[in-house]
Amino acid sequence: MCGLSGEIRFDGGRPDLAAVERMTDRLAARGPDGRGVWSQGAVALGHRRLKIIDLSECGAQPMADSAGRITGVFNGCVYNYKELREELRGLGHRFFSDSDTEVVLKAYQQWGTDCVDHFYGMFAFVIVDQDTGRVVLGRDRLGIKPLYLARSPGRLRFASSLPALLAGGGVDTSLDPVALHQYMSWHATVAAPRTILSGVRKLPAATVRVVEPDGRERDIRYWQPSYSRVPEHAGLGADDWRDAVLDALRTAVRRRMVADVPVGVLLSGGLDSSLIVALLADEGQTDLATFSVGFESEGGVEGDEFHYSDLVARHFGTDHHQLMVPSDRVSTALDAAVEAMSEPMISHDVVAFHLLSEQVAKEVKVVQSGQGADEVFAGYHWYPDMAAVPRERAPEAYVETYFDRSHGDLTGIVRPHMLPEHDVSGRFVREHMARPGAETALDAALRLDA
Repeated sequence: MCGLSGEIRFDGGRPDLAAVERMTDRLAARGPDGRGVWSQGAVALGHRRLKIIDLSECGAQPMADSAGRITGVFNGCVYNYKELREELRGLGHRFFSDSDTEVVLKAYQQWGTDCVDHFYGMFAFVIVDQDTGRVVLGRDRLGIKPLYLARSPGRLRFASSLPALLAGGGVDTSLDPVALHQYMSWHATVAAPRTILSGVRKLPAATVRVVEPDGRERDIRYWQPSYSRVPEHAGLGADDWRDAVLDALRTAVRRRMVADVPVGVLLSGGLDSSLIVALLADEGQTDLATFSVGFESEGGVEGDEFHYSDLVARHFGTDHHQLMVPSDRVSTALDAAVEAMSEPMISHDVVAFHLLSEQVAKEVKVVQSGQGADEVFAGYHWYPDMAAVPRERAPEAYVETYFDRSHGDLTGIVRPHMLPEHDVSGRFVREHMARPGAETALDAALRLDA
């Protein structure tokens, strides 16, 4: 998983190395296999390493090219790094490691900020270009790997988690009212660039940010889904779509088999994770470790799905591990689960996932899972409700079906006058306030405050 951190100064001063050290240490759980700090001129970088690709010390970070003109830190995995390394060798680049981190550095040397167009993977990186004094930050297309930012007069700090930034000190920890509005409405989601804290932002997905030595910034959005039908797919039937989806899933699983350590699977027994086990078996994966979590039955409701995961594990001959969580263990693990979060989140299975991860980490460093399938294949209950309404009612149907709370309920939490005029959430709340009955709800909230 790894974790990165650092500081850039724009005021002529030196980076606060003690703060970078604290941020780096706060990321220890993300990278227990190695630690490094680098500083030169106006920039300092920190890194915690989880050894996944190139287990030697040649893959240690922060990493510099042989000429010392490029230094960077990287979190994630570029799945096509081997192909890119051969392409870059053909273009005259020489490599001292087998790591994907070095491929990222060489790709930046070759293609500049366009390097991200060549990457298949999940990643966040920070590269210091010492010829220009620029610092380049990048994030993968879907924002799988995080990159948090805290800007203050004369400096910019960054880290792989919000708590790490707080460890550096000097961060405005007041609540961002717009972010709070999003958090309370969208299943605890806060859209980039905001976070729940006013003093912390996150680099948006599919974005490269170039930071000049004087602090000026420019963003390059290098990818955006089109949300439109592709003309050549117009004639595809059900069988064609089935085959196309299967081919895409095979490609996705195959790309993720590049680790130099054993890879396991979080096997719930559901369709998503069971498919992954089957596809890995088809790709020739042997001695596959699978992991399932279950709970004690409560109120007559079955607490585990071991029956289904056992069927899959037996069929494919996996090295299967079951974790049965006693009911009293759930509440005692809550504090540790919250502490492990990069941002506040809510989910009925967050404690179970944390406990399972603790056990899995004792066996393997990398797992595949079915996370994200419900988003891609419309698995959540609100999708059919939204699909059933006429197109012209789509925005209203989205609000009615997806939002956790009405904006009337939120007016006592987020005051409309606190929201910027140009912000979408602010306009949404103010428009709601114009509706009959909304003012009454706000008056009631204000009376409670008094």
